[in-house]
Amino acid sequence: MLTVYSPDHVLHNPKSELNGGELVRPFERPERVQYVLDKIDQVGLGKIIPPEEFGIEFIHRIHDVEYIEFLQTCWTEWKAAGHRGEAIPSSLPVRGMSQRRPNSIDGRMGFYAMAMETTIVEGSWAAAEASANVALTAQAQLSQGAGSVFALCRPPGHHAASNLYGGYCFVNNAAVSTQAMLDQGATRIAILDVDFHHGNGTQAIFYDRSDVLFLSLHGHPEDTFPHFLGYKDETGLSTGEGYNHNFPLRPNTTYETWSEALLEACGIIGEYAPDALVVSLGVDTYEGDPISFFKLKKDDFKRYGAVIARLGLPTMFAMEGGYAMEEIGANTVNVLTGFEDS
Repeated sequence: MLTVYSPDHVLHNPKSELNGGELVRPFERPERVQYVLDKIDQVGLGKIIPPEEFGIEFIHRIHDVEYIEFLQTCWTEWKAAGHRGEAIPSSLPVRGMSQRRPNSIDGRMGFYAMAMETTIVEGSWAAAEASANVALTAQAQLSQGAGSVFALCRPPGHHAASNLYGGYCFVNNAAVSTQAMLDQGATRIAILDVDFHHGNGTQAIFYDRSDVLFLSLHGHPEDTFPHFLGYKDETGLSTGEGYNHNFPLRPNTTYETWSEALLEACGIIGEYAPDALVVSLGVDTYEGDPISFFKLKKDDFKRYGAVIARLGLPTMFAMEGGYAMEEIGANTVNVLTGFEDS
């Protein structure tokens, strides 16, 4: 399987994350990618190529122009305001407050944030743009006839909505590449999100559309982040009604239960008959992940890669979460080899 990768991901390297009332080292950090690369090399998964450069208009097809401009200039404005630390929002436009976009960088940090754990630093935008180019390059390879491609994206993307960042995500890589496929002639694309956390950004982007089928298997929002989307009764809006499927699962879910949801999701995808499948691949469903509560074991990742392969669709995998450092490489590559070997 071909892998697309950019070393520019290391430009996003914050030192702090708000977690449990403390500023800790982020769980989402550059080493994650190196563990995956090392495992790809070890098993001989296939060729690794750099991304092509795509214009900002591909990102603008999904994300608001003013939001992208905020990401591009945030760090410069933050430092110009006299702030000494990394950029973290201090207030959010919650219920009952105006939704007007402030002028101050402090106000816009909160205006565009969906959560307060994600830190912005000098290289965050450059890394996010490179991550989108990784996804778009993988999409181009798929459209040119590759049966499967792995986009080793970092930062991840599935929590980013059209005008919101958070959950370590700035640009929604799966959504940007999906829209590119549609713009290039595809009529239906399915997105299967197997990350432990609900893909709230992807859901929000395509919620009123029928040309994208979105399915997410995730920790129940009553129990875990992102808390405010991901319920089973969220099924789409207007022409998108019936094209959004959530499978929220409770703490300590094992592969036996999780795979039942996967099989149901795959059945829905089969009936939809999409032109291609995009998999938001998070491996934080692993039993040893530090910020998740499912109980999948290493071999389970290979098993479900084979299940996805049975759909027989051109498939692009886009890297999302997974924070058990020593195991992220094995778990990620197990999905990909399980897919390839079936």
